[in-house]
Amino acid sequence: MLKFSDLALDPRVLQAVIDTGYETPTPIQEQAIPFALEGRDVLGIAQTGTGKTASFTLPMITRLGRGRARARMPRSLVLCPTRELAAQVAENFDTYAKHTKLTKALLIGGVSFGEQDKLIDRGVDVLIATPGRLLDHFERGKLLLTGVEIMVVDEADRMLDMGFIPDIERIFQLTPFSRQTLFFSATMAPEIERITNTFLTNPARVQVERQNSASTTIEQALIQFTPTRRDRSFTEKRAVLRSLIKGEGESCTNAIIFCNRKMDVDVVAKSLKAHGFNAAPIHGDLEQSQRMKTLDAFRDGSLHLLVASDVAARGLDIPAVSHVFNFDVPSHPEDYVHRIGRTGRAGRLGKAYTIAVPNDDKYLSAIESLLKQPIPRGVVPESALTGLDELSSDKPREARGEGRGKPRERDRNRKPKRDESAVPASMEPIAVPVAAVVEVVAEAPAPRREERRDDRRSERRDEAPREERRTERRDEVAPQRERRDDRREDRRDDRRDDRRDRREHAVVGMGDHVPDFILRSFKISAVTADDAEDEPATGTDG
Repeated sequence: MLKFSDLALDPRVLQAVIDTGYETPTPIQEQAIPFALEGRDVLGIAQTGTGKTASFTLPMITRLGRGRARARMPRSLVLCPTRELAAQVAENFDTYAKHTKLTKALLIGGVSFGEQDKLIDRGVDVLIATPGRLLDHFERGKLLLTGVEIMVVDEADRMLDMGFIPDIERIFQLTPFSRQTLFFSATMAPEIERITNTFLTNPARVQVERQNSASTTIEQALIQFTPTRRDRSFTEKRAVLRSLIKGEGESCTNAIIFCNRKMDVDVVAKSLKAHGFNAAPIHGDLEQSQRMKTLDAFRDGSLHLLVASDVAARGLDIPAVSHVFNFDVPSHPEDYVHRIGRTGRAGRLGKAYTIAVPNDDKYLSAIESLLKQPIPRGVVPESALTGLDELSSDKPREARGEGRGKPRERDRNRKPKRDESAVPASMEPIAVPVAAVVEVVAEAPAPRREERRDDRRSERRDEAPREERRTERRDEVAPQRERRDDRREDRRDDRRDDRRDRREHAVVGMGDHVPDFILRSFKISAVTADDAEDEPATGTDG
């Protein structure tokens, strides 16, 4: 059996490997390291968890042992698709290069440019970066890539699938043509392989086991169920997830739960915490400091359940993950291999559960077609959906303020519901007893006779002068009315005369409006005397 001591590694590197407890290389390491030490381009294809990171880290440190770094000109470059994977590669480099004087710099988002600029200015042997942050430093004039001797693209298929093709092409153009290029990935589709042929020169193809296969140390199970209602699918899936975790008992030392969407990651993590589980989310929208803090807590065992999106499915090396739960069936079949590959690493046993509903049938067919074998079916736990009332949430009754204890604050402050059939207060009739009305009328005092007589006399006195004033006004107004009538009569006569004139001068068939050219007179230039006597003049001009 081949050992690391047989691979012609630098003695300092070999000592670091022995310190970590490894003696025998994995199949991908055994085949890729010799080609990398020779300086050849390598295309490594192996399932996740087989040690691809050490396959390029160990020969890189050995080859960089001779030489010296210059300011702003790194000697090697490692590109990673995510910040977490880049940070993990940096940790591996620190582990295997601890007996050497090689330096490194990690260029990822979420960290200030100032600290990264200081490391680059001193000169680094290994530069580990994500494509976006690397190009940011280059465009700012803080970095030169003309001194790169070894270039590594880790998780190459993921880099190309995530839309990094333009950035990768530009970075390759900035590096020397004589560089050594290493591509490592778990999957390599034909179209992706065609693109890699552009970047690699006569590569040594290293493929371990069958492409896109899952590790045999992983026990898989597919949990299929039909929700009671379509709108309750998400709630009941959470109930099934909790039952599966509880059913594993103490054997589930820690687990990664994968969701397809970032917003579902937050909801599932919050639901698990509400039910007493030690869970935390991790996805691309979180701050980098929070993501690293969560990963560190999961690694050291203080965090039990890590709810993640696919950002954590690629390349994260957490050796002791006992379980993986696919809360959602991945839409890309390759992602299924990477997700379940987080468990059962380095020869350990692991379990992977996948929860599916009828809408996931097409994704399951694609996954089984990729694996070339069906996923073993599991049984939904009997206690999964019991206790979930149709109209209630999946939270515990105590968390919702039901069952025991005092009512919730919003229930105490809630106003009583108004009766829609009740008549508004402003429209309600006022009921007054008839006897009370009679009593009020009876109690009203009647006017005396003498008072009524005095009122009539005063009215008569007031009417006499009123009549006199009316007569005087009539006498004053009469002459004015006569003058007004005369004017109206004159106007009527004028209008009659005008109408009479119009009727006399009207042209038949032309309506009220006659064009001016018809009314215009014409002068007769030459007429005989007889004609002049016989015919009357047709115009007023001659």
